[in-house]
Amino acid sequence: MALPLIGISTYLEDRTRWGVWEKPAALLPAGYHRQTQRAGGLAVLLPPDGTPDAAATAVARLDGLVISGGPDVDPARFGATRDPRTGSPAPERDAWELALIETALTAGLPLLGICRGMQLLNVALGGTLNQHVDGHQGPPGTFVDHEVTPVPGSRLAAVLSPAPLAVPTHHHQSVAELGTGLTATAHAVDGTVEALELPASAAFALAVQWHPEAADDPRLLRALVTAAGGGG
Repeated sequence: MALPLIGISTYLEDRTRWGVWEKPAALLPAGYHRQTQRAGGLAVLLPPDGTPDAAATAVARLDGLVISGGPDVDPARFGATRDPRTGSPAPERDAWELALIETALTAGLPLLGICRGMQLLNVALGGTLNQHVDGHQGPPGTFVDHEVTPVPGSRLAAVLSPAPLAVPTHHHQSVAELGTGLTATAHAVDGTVEALELPASAAFALAVQWHPEAADDPRLLRALVTAAGGGG
């Protein structure tokens, strides 16, 4: 049986160094593709593509989609004035990933959002974000662990039971008003929304605020791969 093809969105950086080279690059932390592979999927990276219908073409060839973590979502995307603490916009990536999400939802393609990916899923469905929340990030380049509690009866709880659990996190934007059809299915101790999903009757569409690729726990990626046709 062919391995499910799982697309993963990437960063787009103006200056990246490797060896003697320093050039623009599309890149992704290795935890994403390694966990996808461990879960039984075939990982393919999806750098931003601004050509017409590119998202639809990509989604038509995929069995599942991961929208990865990354920079802050531009507040203009959810009708807000920029907070001074909000990072520099990434318009090309915002446009590409929103197009991927919207096309995947329309097609019923299994979708997993991670950190920024969860925030974009919420924005794609008309929700809003808080531009800054304290206590969910450590020093630059590090993750901090905190406890989250999945909502009993949710798809997330079925994937990650028992609960609560400690997860690696690094973010300062967070979900405010929920997008249409989304349900909050995990919270941090301070009440921050830590997971979103569409109803269990819909196609697999699940997103978490933390970074599962930074931990040794492939259950979320395994659930995506299973939904994408990778067996039980």
